[in-house]
Amino acid sequence: MNKLDAKPVLVILDRDGVINADPKGYISTPEEWQAFPGSLEAIARLNALRIRVAVASNQSGVARGFFDKAALERVTQRMEADLAAVGGRLDFIAYCPHHPIDDCVCRKPKIGLLQQISRALQISLNAHVWFVGDSERDILAALAASCTPILVKTGNGAATLAHEALEKCPVFEDLAAVVHYIDGLS
Repeated sequence: MNKLDAKPVLVILDRDGVINADPKGYISTPEEWQAFPGSLEAIARLNALRIRVAVASNQSGVARGFFDKAALERVTQRMEADLAAVGGRLDFIAYCPHHPIDDCVCRKPKIGLLQQISRALQISLNAHVWFVGDSERDILAALAASCTPILVKTGNGAATLAHEALEKCPVFEDLAAVVHYIDGLS
């Protein structure tokens, strides 16, 4: 059976580039956070399908001093408020605030964020957990955690398509297209 033949029990999303536009800098204020058209409605549809939804996002801007954890929390509150406005919610959010040189266990492509989500939601990481990302590190984290990797072309996704390691990874235009596919599964 193809791993895309059954609805997932959990969909983990990268934030920047999947749910919202990924600026070349960092999102440090709620005003800078802008959802992609259809992404919040897609999450709400996953909720309606009784599929758990979580976010796993590297946020090294904290360690780099571009914003602090309080600012990250304000951006998160904006995302959750915008999502609630369309009837959606997230079951868990995991951020890695560390600098890439810190070599922490949570920074993708390592699987620490995915393990946090697994523990918090009490769902084993396996092929019934889909991880939707726009970068190679998202896909590599999904593979390392035995999840089903999904690449979207939004954010850095179009550039990520060039990586040979991703040639067998399912690719969708955006999060809304992923959810439309899931909605069609029995």
